[in-house]
Amino acid sequence: MSVLIGLGLDLIDLTHFRVHYGDEDPELLARCFTEREIETAGTGADRLARLAARFAVKEATFKALGGGEGVGLPEIETVAGEDGVPVVVLHGSAKELAHARGVTSFLVSLTHSATSAAAVVIALSGGPR
Repeated sequence: MSVLIGLGLDLIDLTHFRVHYGDEDPELLARCFTEREIETAGTGADRLARLAARFAVKEATFKALGGGEGVGLPEIETVAGEDGVPVVVLHGSAKELAHARGVTSFLVSLTHSATSAAAVVIALSGGPR
């Protein structure tokens, strides 16, 4: 049986995200996202919203872990699982932090509209989800 370790929620206003992060500066994007996340965001009108939703996953994961001091944003990655469901993959310090807190898996949900993006992350310990 799985045990809930933490819950995180983040909501991002797309106008604010566009002003502070945008989607065109490669150096800024590399500080926030993995190459795979940038590629997955694709092109087109929803690109900014898809990036903002992945940013919200990072912030929600910090919250679900109870903090994230010393963890870089690209160390928390959102990928599509085999079934297309979003999955959180941790690297480096983020992976070490999760292990130290007893986290063995995450449940994640993300969404976006014309004006906002949001994510919910649940950190679990124990058996299969």
